[in-house]
Formats: sequence, C-alpha cells, structure tokens
Amino acid sequence: MEKNSGERTLRASVLLSSPGPLVLGVALFYGRSSTQLADFIRRTAELTAIIVSWIVFRILHRGGEPEPLEAERLEGTANTCVGVAMLLSGLAMLFIALSGPNSDKGNVTPGLIIAFLGALVNSWFWLRYRKLHREKPNTILAVQSRLYGAKSVVDMCVVVALLFVVLAPQAPITPYVDLGGSIVVAIYLMRGGWITIRKKEVATS
Repeated sequence: MEKNSGERTLRASVLLSSPGPLVLGVALFYGRSSTQLADFIRRTAELTAIIVSWIVFRILHRGGEPEPLEAERLEGTANTCVGVAMLLSGLAMLFIALSGPNSDKGNVTPGLIIAFLGALVNSWFWLRYRKLHREKPNTILAVQSRLYGAKSVVDMCVVVALLFVVLAPQAPITPYVDLGGSIVVAIYLMRGGWITIRKKEVATS
C-alpha cells in the first residue's frame, strides 16, 4: 500500500508540476519581474529533479526488494538531483536578481496566480510526503518532503513580492521588494540544496 501511495504521489507531483514552467515561460512575455523569471528557472530545475525521483522510485519498486547497494546508489542519485536542482536554481536566481534591471515590470499577474496556486498545491504535497515517510521511512519520500516544504515557503515569498508589483507598481519600495524576494528565495533554495547534498554524502560515507 505504501509503495502504491508513494508512486501515485510522485506521479501526481510530476503531472501537476509540469504545466508550471510552460505557463510561466509564456507569462514572461508579458512580465519582466526578476522574481517571476527566477521562479521560472526554479520550477524548471525542480521539475527535472521530481521526474528523476519518480523514475528511480519506480525502478526500485517494480518487483520485489532491490539489492541494498543498488537501492542506495539509485536513491542517492535521485536525492542528489533534488539537492543539485535546488542549489543551481538558487544560484541562477541570485545571479538574475543582482544583475537584472529594475525597470518597468510589466504584467506579473499570471506569475502571481501561479505562485499562489503553487503555494496551496505544494503545501498539500509537503504534508502528504511527510505522512508517507512517517508511515514507512523512505529516503526518496523524505527528500521530496523537504523539497516541497522549501517549494511552499518559496511560493509564499514569490506571492508577497509579486503582490507589491501588482498593488503598488510605482511605489519606491516595490523594486526593492521584488529584488529582495528573489534574494530570499535564492538563499533559501541554496541552503536547502546544500543540506540535501550533504545528507546524502554523510549517509554514504
């Protein structure tokens, strides 16, 4: 039961995460917020990591119990992908935030709506993965729980930053809130990615 629940949840994660990068990519034609661009990069990297985790989970549970060493290697690969995705997306966001212009941001409403819906969905997945891991400990599900916890916090930061752009586009503080939102998200992701990678290294040492 736990195996089926875990696979269904991972598959749902892939399906629900897939439209995000595409929609945000289209939204970037209308809005030029650094936070929105950073969010696009972040979602693309995370989707790649989630797909890898789903594939590895399927391989490990396609029939019987896998060899311990093989399971450890594949789980380590999946979890490293999650950590690297978080770390690289954080670095990319930080670079864009510090080098991007603070000119007119355009229409960021699509990005705001996506971030708000993402916060709701990601919070549900975070609680779901945490519950599954508590019922039957699994390193892939544990890392997914950590990833979705980070995604939920990040989405809320993006929502706050883009709300300022929508509600007070001409306010002197808005460019700094937009920039600050990108930096906070970047630091949070880099920290989460580094912790995930380090935990994998400690487990295999």
